[in-house]
Amino acid sequence: MPQPIVDQIKKICQAYDLWPARSKGQNFLINQKVLNQIITRAELLPTDTVLEVGPGLGILTEALVKKVKKVISVELDAKLFGFLKAKFAGASNLELINEDILKFNPETYNLKSISYKIVANLPYNITSHFLKNFLTRRERPATMTLLVQKEVAERICAKPGQMSLLSVSAQLYGDPEIIEIVGRNNFWPVPKVDSAILRISKIKNQPQVDKFLEGITEKFFWQMAKIGFAAKRKQLQNNLAAGFKISSDDLKKMLNEANFNPKIRAQELSVADWLKLAKELNNYLN
Repeated sequence: MPQPIVDQIKKICQAYDLWPARSKGQNFLINQKVLNQIITRAELLPTDTVLEVGPGLGILTEALVKKVKKVISVELDAKLFGFLKAKFAGASNLELINEDILKFNPETYNLKSISYKIVANLPYNITSHFLKNFLTRRERPATMTLLVQKEVAERICAKPGQMSLLSVSAQLYGDPEIIEIVGRNNFWPVPKVDSAILRISKIKNQPQVDKFLEGITEKFFWQMAKIGFAAKRKQLQNNLAAGFKISSDDLKKMLNEANFNPKIRAQELSVADWLKLAKELNNYLN
């Protein structure tokens, strides 16, 4: 890693009293090649609107404002926000917002569903909550290109056998893929874990989600999935039987009729499997 980049960042931090806070997940990306790859894989167009999360010292922001029609950049830290306001005083296509992204309402800024893209070096400690917020809300993005913790990216992109509630959540609403693993030494301060560039494309709007679920409500789908993952070591039939107060024999029969092994566990099911099971269970309960 070129030491002058780190030295430059340290000088900026010292001059503006902007020392990174571990509690806020502030680890600044210092590798230009990684930044270029994020921009490239975000597949940005000159007409795009981009929502950036946690701009930090504005390194990614600099690239974004040169690439797209408008950037809305949300920074929680008041000192960093003040620094960014001064740094980008002449950027007419940048709107800086001092706010918690988890409380951010896209509709307030005229961001309609599938009309904007998210590009972000995301703080590790908000990833799951952030994804839930933006994949399930009415005004969801067209794509997300995120720098996240490696282990979280792997969980999101997991295949049947290693699935979790997080991977089911992401894969119901879009198509996630890991673009590249990014080592911890590409950040300052150096975090304890590696990162990954995660891209979620083909994000469904609400009508598309409803069509995919084919008459099953999201509420019922997630109720069933949460019950299914409630006790990971237990077989799925035991979790569902207890959660929905159904006899084990009836649950086993239902699984057999749907061509599932009665001994199957929640982590072995794909999103399509969960939908198939939801239909069977919904028919039984109604």
